[in-house]
Amino acid sequence: MEQTQNSGASSLATGIFDWIEAFVKALVLVVLLLTFVFRIVGVDGSSMFPTLQDGERVVISNLLYTPQRGDIVVIAQPNFTNKPIIKRIIAVGGDTIDIDYDTNQVLVNGSAIDEPYLREKMERTGDIPLPVTLKEGELFVMGDNRNGSTDSRSSLIGIIDERYVVGRFLFRIFPFSKIGTVD
Repeated sequence: MEQTQNSGASSLATGIFDWIEAFVKALVLVVLLLTFVFRIVGVDGSSMFPTLQDGERVVISNLLYTPQRGDIVVIAQPNFTNKPIIKRIIAVGGDTIDIDYDTNQVLVNGSAIDEPYLREKMERTGDIPLPVTLKEGELFVMGDNRNGSTDSRSSLIGIIDERYVVGRFLFRIFPFSKIGTVD
């Protein structure tokens, strides 16, 4: 009888140890993924409205990433906010960017870009002289809420060095009712 109790206690201890070991391994894996592959960041402000809204949480990654026009990115370049910003890449190195405020069109290399995510006519201008041709490694970024966004049109943000891109937007994780990708 005593041997049965000892083997039962030993089996219980082994089971608990196995659960703890599995939990610790899973925790280490999550920490490694969040440190080296993915990051969770919060959206702060309304510059990306309606695509992303203040307080939402998104997952980004910079693993094997090369900036592309149209990507939503998080940037940690020193700026007037001293916080990372989230914007959409409008032009990359080698592109010439111009904005025609009369027709509400953003022109990249002389062609108007399609921007179905915009909800209103762009009225807010900036102090960066346009047109401008970007050097290799430079990005021109804008918020989707053009009238409520301080972006590359302003010297407060300016042209972005692509080395300051923390990561590309992958998907939204909070609020839970909006989990998924965006346009």
